[in-house]
Order: sequence, then structure tokens, then C-alpha cells
Amino acid sequence: MVALTDMFFSFVDAISVIVWLVVVVDVVAIFVLLFLERMDPRSFVAWLVIFIFLPVLGVVLYLFLGCTLYRKHVFSLKEIEDERLAGQYLDEFENIDADLQADDVDPAIRGFAKAIRNAGGWGYSVNNDVELITEGQEKMDRLFGDLRQAKDFILFQYYIIRDDEVGNELMEILAQKAEEGLDVYLLTDAFGNGKGPKAGIRRFKAAGGHFALFHRPIKLLLSPKKNHRNHRKIAIIDGGISYCGGYNIGREYIHQGRFGYWRDASVRIRGAAIVPLTLRTVADWNYTAKKDRITDVGRFISDEAYANEGTDRVQIVSGGPDTYRNNPVRLQYLEMIRHARRVLYITTPYITPDGMITECIKCAAIAGVDTRVIIPAVGDHIFVHWNTLSAANELMRYGVRVYLHQNGFNHAKTIICDETFLSVGSANMDDRSLNLNFETNAMIYSRSARDEMHRMFMHDLDYCTEYSCEEYESMPFKYKVRTKISYFFKLIS
Repeated sequence: MVALTDMFFSFVDAISVIVWLVVVVDVVAIFVLLFLERMDPRSFVAWLVIFIFLPVLGVVLYLFLGCTLYRKHVFSLKEIEDERLAGQYLDEFENIDADLQADDVDPAIRGFAKAIRNAGGWGYSVNNDVELITEGQEKMDRLFGDLRQAKDFILFQYYIIRDDEVGNELMEILAQKAEEGLDVYLLTDAFGNGKGPKAGIRRFKAAGGHFALFHRPIKLLLSPKKNHRNHRKIAIIDGGISYCGGYNIGREYIHQGRFGYWRDASVRIRGAAIVPLTLRTVADWNYTAKKDRITDVGRFISDEAYANEGTDRVQIVSGGPDTYRNNPVRLQYLEMIRHARRVLYITTPYITPDGMITECIKCAAIAGVDTRVIIPAVGDHIFVHWNTLSAANELMRYGVRVYLHQNGFNHAKTIICDETFLSVGSANMDDRSLNLNFETNAMIYSRSARDEMHRMFMHDLDYCTEYSCEEYESMPFKYKVRTKISYFFKLIS
């Protein structure tokens, strides 16, 4: 009997030690959240609930999904290297100051370009030809045609390259160019690429092409880096032609996937804006492929870019976890929303931004700005789509007009602001793009480009139905529960 009693009390003591350890770990985690992370209060409460009800698992989930403290250390060297490259090859401060003194500059640009530069935008340039591309087949035809004409080098980084006829056509072109002796660098995201064209990549490497996976899978299993994806889509061809936008590579992007029609947006740029896009790609490559680094960066900067005689002004804005102090893409979006006086038209597949951006959009609508948002009627990520509908309901209550795009899937990421400002790129208006992913946008100061995108926006409205608070509130109860659950997961991701 004494032995059983001793065993019982020993068991109780062991349980007490475990409980105290769990309490200590939770207290430390809460301290980190409150004093070191400086987390959004809503996210703090969400994590607090998890720590209370799932004390051990909650800490593990936090380390892999929520923790951001490591960014400063993990990505600090990348940030330093990126800034070093920019400082070595870009002199945008002088370009901005000189250009804004000219009499023919739209007064609305004054101050805005400097604000974007101070927020982290790269390479303000005045001599660009910007072509908007909003049809998938046209994008693939133009891109593949330019790649086939390449004579010197190709720098190519895309989030997704599918293992289908479109993705394999791209790999055949790149392999052929490598066999011809061109320097061809291909960077793709390990998570986004997934089951990419492995046979095509092997052939490309055998032909002498340079290939790297951003955050390789073998390193992701036990690493918080798995939550940080290279979502950029950039191509540089001979230093004279560049692409930037939202299109990935695959048959679904030419209307042959599960959604049917695929609406997206990209820009083809000739001019000095190619230089910051080149530096961005080189910086990402050198961060990823440490054994195959590009040391002669100047080799990929062509005089042709500077000699172009276009008239479109462009800044390249990139953001990611390596800009942990402030994300330039987020600041770009905030500045565009804040600057709007007459028109603010947003097209995005997901609109689940942080509280500050949401409040700024509301303020624009309240101030009388014609504020409209196009989102897809159906989602490709169901939890995110529920969040998007919930966020849309909140915006509509303040006068924002939200439209559901009914024709396939609208994946474009564009913002039109007043008569002069246009953003086209890879960054969605959600927490993932504005905090976790590596993204790149082209900030375009061009009335003609803006007008063309405005016409496209109005054309899209022909395939939309306007959403309403009444429609949202009339959803069955189970769908409202789903939106609340998805919102909770948004707070901890």
C-alpha cells in the first residue's frame, strides 16, 4: 500500500513539474508576443487563445507559423546585400530631383515618387516604354517570342512553372538558349513550383543552364522559412526587355485550367526600369544559389536600357521578410490609397489586408473617392476566399463598391489611382503578400498606361455582379461560421 501511495505521489509530482514547465513556456511565449513581436492586438489575442487551450502544440505552431523575430537575423544579410547592389548601380535620388524640376512633369507626381523611393522603391526612371498585357495567350506568345530572340543572356524568376505543355515549351526554349551558349539563369520557388517540369529542368541543366530553387524543400521541413515564398514573376532578356506581373507559366493561365478563363495582368518594359528588375533578380539568385553566385553584375546591365527613348516613368517596388523594418510594397499600397482624391480602383484575387490598409480604404470612400474593388466570385483557396468576402462586407459598409468577377478567375493585382498612377505586379492585397512573401510591383507614372488599365477595369465590370452587405448577411449560418473560423486562421498565419 505504501508503495502504491509513493507511486501516486511521484506521478503527481511529475505531472506538476510538466504543468509548471508548460506554464513557464506559455508565459515566455506570451512575453515574446507582447513585448518583442509587437504583434497586432487581434493576432495577439488569437495566439493567446491557442496557448491557453493548446499549451504545448500552440508554442510549436507559433514557432513555425507565427514567429517573426527570426526574420531580422535570417534575412538581414540578404537585405544588406540587396541595398549594396542598389547603392552601387542606382542613382534614383538624383533622377527624381532632376526630373521633378521639369515643367512638363505632372504636378501630382511631385512628392509621390519621393515618398515611394523613401518607402523602398528602386530605380526611378523616365525613359520607359510600358506595354500592358492582360490576356494569357498574348503574354505567353510575347514572352516566348522574346526569349527565342535572345542573343546574350536570360534572367528568369517565376513562382510557378507547371509540368504541362506550356511549362515544357518554356523549358525547351531555355534549354535551347543554354545550348547556344547564352547565360541562362532560372530561379523558381520550391513551394510554388511543386511538381514542376522536372524532366525539362534536368535537360536545361544538362544544356548548361543555371538553376536554383528558392528555399529548397529539404531545408523547409523544420524551418520557419517555409512560410516565406518567392512570389515574384520577373524575366530579363538581353538587358533590353523585361516582364513583371502576376502571370505564372502554365496552361491554366491561357484559359485551359479548372477555372476556364483566367484574367491577369503583366507589363512588358523597355527602358531603364530594367536595371532595378535585373538587380532584384541577381540579388535573389545570389541569396539562393550561394555556390553559383553572379559576381559580374555589370555584365547583365545593358546600355540599351539607358538609351531607350520612351516617356513612361517607372519605379520598381519590392518587399519581403528581408525588409523586416517596413515592407515597401505595403507602404506603396498605403501611399496610393492615401493619395487618391478622385479614383481608387483595385483588382485583386484576395483582399484581406491588415487593419491600417483596411482603414485607409474606408477613409478614401468616406472622403468621396470613387472606390471600387474587383474580386473573384469563386476562390482558388477557400479559406482565403471566405476571408475576402468578410473583408469585402466590412469595406462595403463604408461605401466601397465591391464587384464579384463571374468570368473564370481574376488573378490580376492592379491599383489605379486618380489620372496618373498605376501599380501592376505580383503582390496581392493580403497579409501573405504584404508581410510574408517576396513580391515585386511596377509603380507606373503614365497617363496612357493608366487609361488603358482603366478601360480594362471598366471592361471587367461587364462580367461582374455588384456585391452587397445584404447579400453577405443573407448567407446561411454555416457559411458565416466558416468565415469566422477562416478569419481566426488569418490572424495566426
